[in-house]
Amino acid sequence: MATKKLLIILGVALLILGTSIGWALAFLWYEPAKKLAAVDFAAAVWPEADVAAILAQTEGYVADMAEAEGLLLASIATAQEEDAKVNQQLAELAKAAKSNKNLSMSVYEEMIVERLGEAIYTHSGTNSEIQIFELEKEDMRGYMAKIKLKTNNALKIVLAPENATSGETTLSAIKRTEAVLGINGGGFGTSGGKQTPLGNTMIEGELINDFLASWNDLAFVGFTKNNKLVGGIYDTEKELLASGAYQGVSFVPVLIQDWEAAKVPSKWANAKQPRTVLGQYPNGDIFFIVVDGRQSTWSNGITLEEMQVLLLRLGVMEAYNLDGGGSSTFVYNNKVLNKPSDGTSRKLPTNIVIMP
Repeated sequence: MATKKLLIILGVALLILGTSIGWALAFLWYEPAKKLAAVDFAAAVWPEADVAAILAQTEGYVADMAEAEGLLLASIATAQEEDAKVNQQLAELAKAAKSNKNLSMSVYEEMIVERLGEAIYTHSGTNSEIQIFELEKEDMRGYMAKIKLKTNNALKIVLAPENATSGETTLSAIKRTEAVLGINGGGFGTSGGKQTPLGNTMIEGELINDFLASWNDLAFVGFTKNNKLVGGIYDTEKELLASGAYQGVSFVPVLIQDWEAAKVPSKWANAKQPRTVLGQYPNGDIFFIVVDGRQSTWSNGITLEEMQVLLLRLGVMEAYNLDGGGSSTFVYNNKVLNKPSDGTSRKLPTNIVIMP
């Protein structure tokens, strides 16, 4: 909201400045012309009374411009204060989260579940234990999952079938793989009706295409073979492989690493959107969160900075932003729980599923 106000005020200031300069140039042209005795400019120039009126109007515009400049500077100062408050809050939350490192796992578990609230669904199976929580705040709704992985096969990043060139919905991926829980995966592009995952996508230790160095803040996020969350910006394939990644996808940006909020690039900042985030707790449990958006009567979405604050409050140690917008989908037990902003589930090239 602060950014929109700044843009509006800046636009007004520029409009006033342009108008004032135009009048000033006209007046500067008029004065020398009036003194040329050899040519009768009586019909070509404005009368003195008109010039006086124009000059008075110009002075009014200049005063308005000064007032607009004052408002602009005040708004910039307010925005800077708000950013400083958010940064201070993130730093305090990170410090508090790190202090929990020495807690026993049982105490930490109790603390995290208390912060998440009461589970609306639970699952306990051979591969996973799952707790589903509903997120409901003033203008924001969504769903969260805390997942304990029991086996190395419990979490899978799945590609849409080769014959599904336009992708598959998260619900279709869950039904096809017989999973119990799933969210949408990485970003993608579409050309000629065919979807192509952005950046690097890895399945069972193999990149599906040639390695691509990070660009435009694109980050890789994935898991090692024993389900440790890894990720970041990798400029070489060697760096990516050194992370131990066994499966993963790509999107922007990195949100939290070792309880520290990463700097959100300005081009991605301060915009409320539907979001999907993948995270991990220090005890190895996985965290999914999907926040709906673009629906004023349901949920307006969440900024990446607000998401960072929420994640740190919930004790998440590592977190990465996945594809959002109309892609954001949360499916449990063969049912789409959230309300995708497209009005229907979007077909996607990658999804992340949890086996029962």
